[in-house]
Amino acid sequence: MSFRLHEVNPTPTTPGATPNRMPDIPPQPTNIAETGLSMGFLTDHILKVIYFSGAITGQKLEETVKLPFLGVIDKVLEFLKLEEYVDIIGAEGGFSERSFQYVITGKGRNKVHEVIDRNQYAGPAPVPLQQYVEVTLRQSIGELVIDQATIRKAFSHLVVSEKMLDKIGPAANSARSLFLYGPPGNGKTTIAEGIANLLGGLVIIPYAVEVDGQIIKVFDPLNHQVVQINEVGHADVPPGPFGAAMTAMPATVYPDARWVVCKRPRVMVGGELELEQLELIFDPVSKVYEAPFQMKANGGLFLIDDFGRQKCRPQDLLNRWIVPLEKKVDFLALQTGKKIQVPFDVLIVFSTNLNPRDLVDDAFLRRIRHKIEVPNPTPTEFRAIFQLVCKSKRIPYSDDGLRYLIQEHYMKVGRELRACHPRDLCDQILDEAKYRGIPPAMSRELIDRACEAYFVKLG
Repeated sequence: MSFRLHEVNPTPTTPGATPNRMPDIPPQPTNIAETGLSMGFLTDHILKVIYFSGAITGQKLEETVKLPFLGVIDKVLEFLKLEEYVDIIGAEGGFSERSFQYVITGKGRNKVHEVIDRNQYAGPAPVPLQQYVEVTLRQSIGELVIDQATIRKAFSHLVVSEKMLDKIGPAANSARSLFLYGPPGNGKTTIAEGIANLLGGLVIIPYAVEVDGQIIKVFDPLNHQVVQINEVGHADVPPGPFGAAMTAMPATVYPDARWVVCKRPRVMVGGELELEQLELIFDPVSKVYEAPFQMKANGGLFLIDDFGRQKCRPQDLLNRWIVPLEKKVDFLALQTGKKIQVPFDVLIVFSTNLNPRDLVDDAFLRRIRHKIEVPNPTPTEFRAIFQLVCKSKRIPYSDDGLRYLIQEHYMKVGRELRACHPRDLCDQILDEAKYRGIPPAMSRELIDRACEAYFVKLG
């Protein structure tokens, strides 16, 4: 990673970053037609929820399927009672229809077995695919504007050179693709995470999407950071670089609870990535699909770290991205053979410490908007990193100690400087000092012991 040694003074005339306002959440449907789902789908879905719950109130049904009781769930329950698929066994906490407890009847049990043979999904109701596409395009990452002052503020906790910042800025603004390469341990992943932090504002993500009766689960708590909103629609989140404003809704208009308010996604995968995970993942038991990583990352960043170390061939992985990178759309196949088209609204980052010439060809690199080499730090930059790390870890910094370290453990053995070494060596110094019951310091003894424990002699 390249590093700077001075504070950045943004030019006063630099325009501020454009606030990234989240699109309005679709309003809560008031009838079955407005859900975008058929009556048959909803009856099957609610029947499964009742079956898996054993007994459930109308209020709990509303909380589970994320659809309103009045106008939607009550109509479905009326049909299920008329068909003698469900029955009421009492009330819980009141005498309104919401408090009635519903159970499956014997006839309903026969019906539900037929229904769960198709799929076992019994969570929040999905949104139609077309609505998902429309919302994703409205909250596109391409609408973000990141200026110089914002870039410098986002990386102010690091020691990043002006030259490197001026490469990162256009790459983040492109909202398309970035190829980071260079020796290991110099901050490629840190740069990608820094870019992810720049993607301020909020997006809305559905729990699931429905297409031709098939369910695709999209919301993933591991990759999506939920933001709570209050009853009038304001996001309860500290403002980021762009602010996190959200258009307020009148108190009488409720948002569609099938959508979750989240920070812009950041999905990060490494050597464990398999080619199959970039397609719809079908569970043969539940008969439900899991959205691929790039679909979960829509509206945000998708980092493929350690590129070239995946089980699949790099060429196969690269070929998977040719159409999405060019067309900004992705094609996914259902088990039925039908292909669906979804937006590819992702800043995709490839990060590798392998030689790019061994991984990619010119044809692919032409499709990557930005290529950034992250080199080893210079001795001066290495010193600046050491000073910052020592300060954060409360180790007294010593120029003499650093000079000894570089001469004995780098120059004499032909070892290259790495941006991660100051942090790791300081951690080793802390461990050694704690064991010996002495204050941590950049003494020759502790430096020697830290290096002996940290570096491995190869060959």
